[in-house]
Amino acid sequence: MGDEYIELELNTPGERLDKAVADALPNLSRAQLQRLIKEGKVEVDGRPAKASLRLEGGEKVLVIRPEPVGSELTPQDIPLDIRYQDDDCLVINKPAGMVVHPGTGNPDGTLVNALLYYLPDLKGVGGEKRPGIVHRLDKYTSGLIVVAKHDRALWHLQDQFKARTVKKEYLALVHGLAQPQEAIIDAPIGRDARQRKKMAVITARNAQSRPAQTHYITRAAYEEYSLLACHPITGRTHQIRVHLAYIGHPIVCDHVYSRRKQAFKLGRQFLHAARLTFRRPSDNEEITLSAELPPELTAVLFQLAG
Repeated sequence: MGDEYIELELNTPGERLDKAVADALPNLSRAQLQRLIKEGKVEVDGRPAKASLRLEGGEKVLVIRPEPVGSELTPQDIPLDIRYQDDDCLVINKPAGMVVHPGTGNPDGTLVNALLYYLPDLKGVGGEKRPGIVHRLDKYTSGLIVVAKHDRALWHLQDQFKARTVKKEYLALVHGLAQPQEAIIDAPIGRDARQRKKMAVITARNAQSRPAQTHYITRAAYEEYSLLACHPITGRTHQIRVHLAYIGHPIVCDHVYSRRKQAFKLGRQFLHAARLTFRRPSDNEEITLSAELPPELTAVLFQLAG
């Protein structure tokens, strides 16, 4: 999210990878290219490669260019639905359609821009272009997201996410009747080799994927749909969306991971971060917050129930 993916097909047999990519992307400086290669962000046929690699011709090359990092973040007066706040953190109910932080194609209008207007001292927390951001939600996913107000709180919350002690519950309406009604999906996730902007379940030996587990339980069953409560055990990119599509129950109106005909006119996927449990940085007390389904998703359930 926010990164730029540049796909190339190089037909320069015998040439070094760095020179061939530099010739193909003249706007990318040699220093930038060398750094990307060193960081593993230049892949040849799906795998990170060295600058000295000699090409045979016909290789498919992917250059992953991170969003520009800078300090030109602009505070913007954008309404925030604040569900909790103390001296260390606040929890926002993010609407669908709002990007968490600026990136390629989304220079402003993000949650970070809104936060900087509400909390001017937030700038610089974490030392990145994502001040205070502990975790993220996809653009078209709504629900709860916690934000740290200072570095100590950021580290405390980050440690909880790394230790997997933060409990998250998402509500997802999926195609079909989930069987079994409760299960743990245990399938590694990595970048899709054919469509590099997507993630996919990749089980091949030596694949570039990471372990991922999602627990789900059926909350309601309709004639052709199921409402699932999903609890991600790990935190991979697009994890719930990828896992549910993998078991044959893609999320309704997920136009990236579902090929099903959509019966509802939603400008978003039916995925909502409904509950969040974490320990407050101030006293380590566990708190649980919830956010009701937004009206456009509630309307879909009413339609199904009727």
